[in-house]
Amino acid sequence: MSDRLRRPDPPTGAPESGALTRSERLDRLPFTRLHGRLLGGSGVGWALDAMDVGLISFIMAALATEWNLSQGQVSWVASIGFVGMAIGASVGGLLADRIGRRQVFALTLLVYGLATGASALAGGLAVLIVLRFIVGLGLGSELPVASTLVSEFAPKRIRGRVVVILEAFWAVGWIAAALIGYFVVPLENGWRWAFLIGMVPAAYALVVRRTLPESVRFLERKGRTDEAEAAVWRFEEAADVAPVPSPAAPPEPAPLHWRELWTARFRRRTLALWIAWFGVNFAYYGAFIWLPSLLVAQGFPLVKSFEYTLIITLAQLPGYALAAFLIEKWGRRATLASFLAGSAAAAVLFGQAETVAGIIAAGMALSAFNLGAWGALYAVTPEVYPTALRGTGAGAAAAFGRLASIIAPLCVPVLITAGGSPLAFGVFGAAFVLAMVGALFLPDLTGVALEET
Repeated sequence: MSDRLRRPDPPTGAPESGALTRSERLDRLPFTRLHGRLLGGSGVGWALDAMDVGLISFIMAALATEWNLSQGQVSWVASIGFVGMAIGASVGGLLADRIGRRQVFALTLLVYGLATGASALAGGLAVLIVLRFIVGLGLGSELPVASTLVSEFAPKRIRGRVVVILEAFWAVGWIAAALIGYFVVPLENGWRWAFLIGMVPAAYALVVRRTLPESVRFLERKGRTDEAEAAVWRFEEAADVAPVPSPAAPPEPAPLHWRELWTARFRRRTLALWIAWFGVNFAYYGAFIWLPSLLVAQGFPLVKSFEYTLIITLAQLPGYALAAFLIEKWGRRATLASFLAGSAAAAVLFGQAETVAGIIAAGMALSAFNLGAWGALYAVTPEVYPTALRGTGAGAAAAFGRLASIIAPLCVPVLITAGGSPLAFGVFGAAFVLAMVGALFLPDLTGVALEET
């Protein structure tokens, strides 16, 4: 072993270093190149997911014209993917706790990448709806699994910030989708080329399978102690920190059933988390999936509406940056609730905006606050459950939230007909307030080690 490796002082209140668990050994480390590689690798998958979700909002506007679709038919193109996402999130979370985070992450990238590419060949609405359902299965499984994997490696003192940065890759994907929407979708058969570009995740799944590490906590639970030790040692070596012995991992307990989420220990956490996920999903997907189409309906040309959407999307980046900074300063609960309050106010202002300047300004505020809230929510979610239930709990919350993302795109045409943009975005503002109420009842685990049992 290199002479440069040093043995750090044990954390205050921790047992002697020789008795540190592997999780404690990971928590004491600084952020290293291996953390960066895990964050970047998971983040690219996240960005590709966002690109797919974003693309459909631009493709909807193009298909409505090319295929002469009604608003109801267009709504189903958007919502059917979220039906798949609801199923995928619950199943993916269960599988992540049983076969591993990395395996599920790679499999879901492959499924939705191939289905997106196949969508380019769709000759009619029915085929496209089936393929969008399959895309949703993959996409819904991937997001909670990726955040769980990253949170289980991130040192506890910066865990929230790292997960928010992971979620910030969503903005990169949306910006990519907006660029494709602006430059590619308006071309002849441009929406087909856009779907073909969405096949990239299928190739990236091979990279994920080969390069990302499996969760140490998962490996220990499965009795794969040698693999867990090797994974921790690699991170310690990257940090120039001497490995220390860890006690033998206890035998794997009986798998926890999903009903455990509703026992006295977790009931309040689960209810608060599900309320937050439902409100955020309803408002976000109701607003942003329909945004290009709503701008076209207000009389803006297709290309111009895509341009405005691109500008609004760029505001996601400072929203994520601010959330990443505040989440370790203010704490999880205060950051999440504050960004949700800002989202509610911005949604109401957007619904009242009539000028181009007003639409863009309110849209950018909505984009920044909303996506900052998403980052904080993804940071909170894996923390509220122990290792054996973490994937299941995160997946269940995401699945419940996806019910709102199914409903929201279907509600938009009804709301627009009944009261125009002011009513629609007023309802979205109310959904953000509902999410904020849920957030206020979540535990704040800033700087606390993840629960093991």
